Amino acid sequence: MIVASFGGFLALFVIIGILSTLKNRHTNADYLLAGQSVKPWLVALSAVATNNSGFMFIGMIGYTYAVGLSSIWLMIGWIFGDFLASTFIHKRLRVVTEKENVLSFAGVLSRWHGTDYRRLRVVGGLITVAFLGAYAAAQLNAGSKALYVLFDWDYAVGASIGAGMVLLYCFAGGIRASIWTDAAQSFVMIVAMGLLFFVAASEIGGLNEFFTALGSISPSYMDLFPGDMSLGVFAGPFLFVLGWIFAGFGVVGQPHIMVRFMTMDAPENMNRVRVYYYGWYIAFYTLTVCAGLAARLLLPEVGNFDAELALPTLAQQLLPELLVGLILAGLFAATMSTADSQILSVTAAITHDFTNGKKISYVMTKLTTVLVVAVALGIALFGNESVFSLVIIAWSALGAAFAPLLAVYALGGKPSEKMALTMMCSGLGAMLLWRYFGLSDIVYEVAPGILVGLLPYVVLRIWKK
Repeated sequence: MIVASFGGFLALFVIIGILSTLKNRHTNADYLLAGQSVKPWLVALSAVATNNSGFMFIGMIGYTYAVGLSSIWLMIGWIFGDFLASTFIHKRLRVVTEKENVLSFAGVLSRWHGTDYRRLRVVGGLITVAFLGAYAAAQLNAGSKALYVLFDWDYAVGASIGAGMVLLYCFAGGIRASIWTDAAQSFVMIVAMGLLFFVAASEIGGLNEFFTALGSISPSYMDLFPGDMSLGVFAGPFLFVLGWIFAGFGVVGQPHIMVRFMTMDAPENMNRVRVYYYGWYIAFYTLTVCAGLAARLLLPEVGNFDAELALPTLAQQLLPELLVGLILAGLFAATMSTADSQILSVTAAITHDFTNGKKISYVMTKLTTVLVVAVALGIALFGNESVFSLVIIAWSALGAAFAPLLAVYALGGKPSEKMALTMMCSGLGAMLLWRYFGLSDIVYEVAPGILVGLLPYVVLRIWKK
């Protein structure tokens, strides 16, 4: 029954993606930006789903399972930082995308003020390809874990099936297929996550018993902050939360998420998008944390249990087979449609950032997508990082490289190409060094990355005064 349910619901998600071909105009602009015609509610739900997917269903639930209530600061910090950036960047990004008629994220940065910063475009494209490609591999990895729980298939089989689905989405409708399936999955997964938590709490004996039992796991499991902070009672928690605020701000450096706002039908609709986006985001994140806590109670640590398998394992234990199939199909399809959007952003970088202004045909753009999928699958098959680790590294790198420059642009700054490149490389370099020297326990590495990325521009402005 689980197999039939999984297959049936997965087929439904695939059909939704394929139906997007009815609006396919067979142009690069439609393939990569959906002709900038997407409605506000679709933009919002797709952005939430793309922002989370494998990270939320696999990584975040696993992280909450392992560390406890202190994981809530990822939600609080992340959403606050994301909201702060949205107040002055997202609408402006949409305006510049249309004005300059560009299809790639690095292309927007290179032409923000009507300039033509070709070196910036190439470097930005390289960063996109390297880190967003790894990010896409993490999504294939996340989806394969769901099939491992369901069928006991080797991870390689699940990742290969996922890669096939990604190609199907891309060839059917490009970014529009990804957006449509994201929206469908958003509805399915928020209902499924809520149902799973409700059933779990009932199994434990109600909400009072639920919270009482959590307190008995360990003395520190329900502490608001991790207990191993090295900088003391006040500085440690402050830097911990600050790091996740910067992580949320780093959303503006994620091409696969920001492309959703670039596809919006009109810049004037940004306020409506924001209401849908943050309302859905808060509800979804809260239920995810609750599901992770419930999993720790009902799936106590035994031997080498992989915490990132907590959601599918808990679903199998608590829910009817029909709903287990629905949750696993939604999880798998969500990670694949996110991988789809990441791969399309990499495709845009290769076909528009490295071509020195030469026009690439629609067919060649699709063939590039095939190549990108093959590379992402290779990383998923042969890499040894967890989903959570891969996402955190890629997120930090993209946020540190792109967020400082985008913030300066949106606030009216006009750095030269040399300065823009310096900002981009400084932020990325600082983030990588911070992580290399093991300083991420002090503050999440995207924070020093963004601050160092801003530093050259700030110093130059002060010097000129």
